Amino acid sequence: MKRFIEDPNTGEFDVAVIGGGITGAAVAYDAASRGLSVALLEKNDFGCATSAATSKLIHGGFRYLANLEFGIVRESLKERRTLENIAPNLVYPIRVMVPCYKQGITKHTWAIRLGMMLYDSLSFDKGRTWDKSKSIGFHKAVPAAKALEMEPSIPRNGFKGAFSYYDCASIFPERLTLAFVKSAVKSGARVSNYSKVEGFIYSAAGDGKRIAGVNVKDLTTGRNVELRSKLTINCGGPWADLILDAARGESGSRRIRRSEGIHIITKKPVLNGMLAMVTSSGGGFVMTPWRGRTLIGPTDKDYEGNPDDYMVTREAIMELIGMANDAMRGEERIGYDDVERAYGGLRPLLEDKKKSVRESSRRYEIYDNANDSLSGLITVEGGKYTTSRNLAQNVMKMVSRKLNLKETKCVTDKQYLAGCEIKDMNAFLAEKKTANADFKNETIECLGKYYGTEIDKLLSIGRQNNALATPLNADGEIAAQAVYAIREEMALTLKDILFRRTGLGTMGDPGDAVVDAVADVAAKELCWDDSRKSKEVADAKKMFEIPR
Repeated sequence: MKRFIEDPNTGEFDVAVIGGGITGAAVAYDAASRGLSVALLEKNDFGCATSAATSKLIHGGFRYLANLEFGIVRESLKERRTLENIAPNLVYPIRVMVPCYKQGITKHTWAIRLGMMLYDSLSFDKGRTWDKSKSIGFHKAVPAAKALEMEPSIPRNGFKGAFSYYDCASIFPERLTLAFVKSAVKSGARVSNYSKVEGFIYSAAGDGKRIAGVNVKDLTTGRNVELRSKLTINCGGPWADLILDAARGESGSRRIRRSEGIHIITKKPVLNGMLAMVTSSGGGFVMTPWRGRTLIGPTDKDYEGNPDDYMVTREAIMELIGMANDAMRGEERIGYDDVERAYGGLRPLLEDKKKSVRESSRRYEIYDNANDSLSGLITVEGGKYTTSRNLAQNVMKMVSRKLNLKETKCVTDKQYLAGCEIKDMNAFLAEKKTANADFKNETIECLGKYYGTEIDKLLSIGRQNNALATPLNADGEIAAQAVYAIREEMALTLKDILFRRTGLGTMGDPGDAVVDAVADVAAKELCWDDSRKSKEVADAKKMFEIPR
């Protein structure tokens, strides 16, 4: 991938997409796959904000059933199966266990059983996976003794049994978002990170202003670029209302409700599968086994400030630790010093002040801003990671009408994402281990999942230099990934490499030796001087800091 913004001859596009998170990436991919000329612009790095601050799940939204949101649950379950199909190396079934107790909301086991039955019925097509090893079974009631055998960390105080069902784990959401970006590029889209939309180009319209493109600043060079398009699609997520304000030239857009969700990574409790926990106040969160650690979260709390100013606070971490300890009933308490990494982000929700952010719907809206006398602009609001591909499909219905095009059939649910063209994941990994015996099995297992069919090109880089092929962590990741990230995946900073192209930094501080080794590789590839390299290392290390 190459940053198209560096090319002075951009021409006019059919569609310019603002925002390189999962929504913008999915919209760009769908539009390009239908033959439209597409520009995708991201002011930071692809998938660096809300799309990275997830619970690493592709799920149907079991808890949405309590709000009677059957349509969202059905859409989510359908898209769960689609993502299993089109990204088999990045999405896997995971067992979820719901412990039930004599006190609290889970004592109503009849209600949970009814919800499970409804969840099963709404996912009636869950067995229709291209890779049969990815098919998902039905829920089960699990007696207390068996549940404790399966998950010894389940709190025992008042425990009376559990229910289990399956959803899906997204083992690396940042690379799943990147796979959508790569698929857009493969289909002809032109993409660019670190390209900030700072203003809009206008032309006269009969009943108001018409957006005819955007003014973009290349943040790597400071160069300003005028980019014209027939349609501009605002996929700014938590920034969508601020982008609308900029388009209008004034404040006053309908405020998007922003919900803060944070997660922590710890070494305890030790889990074999995922636990869906309920606190004494009725709140909920999940505990998920991830790379030998436990991922806990998310929180759900209103955020009123500017999204550019958002950061994880000690207060928010303590709140999540309190929730976890409440749900664990004091049997395996988590302390602040147990937190190895904390991360968070803002979810864009449709405005609904009558409900708590946890109760607010995860539905989305696709809004034609011509209704506000601002033609040439479409804004996407709300939504969730799991349904982003289908959201994009619905965006294209409006795009087709606006551009007077004959709507063509969507293909994004019928073909693999770029790098994910694998019919049988187990056979693929076994074949790669046999063919690459000069690398450790852990390395092939990890890179096969992260990079899919691109693994051979990556391994060839490692073979050119032993230092690039030496495992840097227990998962077997190697420094060759940094080279690949820069040459093939548009990584421009050390943070891009550590947190979004590789998993070297996503569990917490990997140690100075690893950070320095990757920084040395990046400095050589990107021609950084010592001053720039030192700054990159300092910036990356700030990401590992846990607020004290």
